[in-house]
Amino acid sequence: MTDTRALAAQALADVALRGASLRDAMERYAPRLADPRDRALLMALLSDGSRWWLRFDSALDRLLEKPLRQKEPAIHALLVLGLVQLEILQLPDYAAVAATVQAARALQRPRMAGLVNAVLRRWQRERAELLAALDAKPQTRHAHPVWLAKALARDWPAQADAVMAADNREPPLMLRVNRRRARRDDLIERLRADGYTADAHPWLTDGIVLPHSADVTRMPGFAAGEFAVQDGAAQIAADLADLRDGQRVLDACAAPGGKACHLLERADVAMTALEFDAKRAQRIHQNLERLGLRAKVVIGDAGEPAPWWDGQLFDRILIDAPCSATGVLRRRPDVRLHRRDSDIAPLVAQQKRILAALWPLLAPGGRLIYITCALLRAENEGVVGEWLANQPDARVAAIELAVGQPASVGWQILPGDGDLDGMYYAVLEKA
Repeated sequence: MTDTRALAAQALADVALRGASLRDAMERYAPRLADPRDRALLMALLSDGSRWWLRFDSALDRLLEKPLRQKEPAIHALLVLGLVQLEILQLPDYAAVAATVQAARALQRPRMAGLVNAVLRRWQRERAELLAALDAKPQTRHAHPVWLAKALARDWPAQADAVMAADNREPPLMLRVNRRRARRDDLIERLRADGYTADAHPWLTDGIVLPHSADVTRMPGFAAGEFAVQDGAAQIAADLADLRDGQRVLDACAAPGGKACHLLERADVAMTALEFDAKRAQRIHQNLERLGLRAKVVIGDAGEPAPWWDGQLFDRILIDAPCSATGVLRRRPDVRLHRRDSDIAPLVAQQKRILAALWPLLAPGGRLIYITCALLRAENEGVVGEWLANQPDARVAAIELAVGQPASVGWQILPGDGDLDGMYYAVLEKA
């Protein structure tokens, strides 16, 4: 099958109805398309289909007499994509409807082609009324799960609506120059000469911003390891680490290795990159090799150091803790389809376990940076605040970043602050 919309419908059904990740779906379906333009359309359909699923999936409950999710999952996903083409991608009405009807035939569901046409035509006739009904509730207005919309309203009442709106905007492509192999201004000049719109980030010293996503593997300097892809919110970690040459550094929960590599680009340190998942650890090795960096990559549980720790204290520890990922929905729109309210308590327990286990590995005078890409207070200041109450040799270092807001402990960046992803930081120093 080479019909791009039909492939996208199958892939979206895998993501939204069968629990597959967006990355896995792309890796499975994209190789079936030879033309890069078709692969780009597939990515756009999949990303926006995942991002807006909870809005248009709800709309189909109004447009269909009988649900199709279980009996015809690919057709149900195709209908969502039809609405995405009309409302989000804003393709011409005739082309979007005709191509979606044709995709039903490509899915070998010719009898469904008439239904697809009728549903999309009905949407066009009743559009104003249907949109008003969807906009009446935050979860369908912003395509967020009900539990998350409520949690954001609880934790960030003044900012919740803006956060959910930011989750649905296209993020910029952000690069991090590898200081050991290139100068930022030189790399920007070469990118511009190659036709890219690229600018230095206004306050992140290694950051480069491009307005739209692109195939970075085709960019000048990629093969030579002159840059990596990393959102600006994550680049802040290297500044907060305050490194010195010769220090011993642990990056816990390190895959895919972005923060570890950034630290190695900044200073000559002895880096241990710890990762629980051996398969994900391969990405650390790949990034180290391409960027020309060296680290000791260890497979192990951050919450149980005994099997992997050599007994020598670390001067710096980064804990990029497993979390709900509620701060990165604009880059990982499928998270909103897979995360559940019931996931939060186990994640909090794991975060507490890791923090308690790694603190004894920090040398006196050392610094531990606790990081999540989460927005929920329970995972952030709740974890650190509770732990601090029982840790007399720890103090919180005051930090003030260019964007975001102070939390009761640490600092919170919300999605859209400075056009960055959502991220939480707390810097803890040992007496």
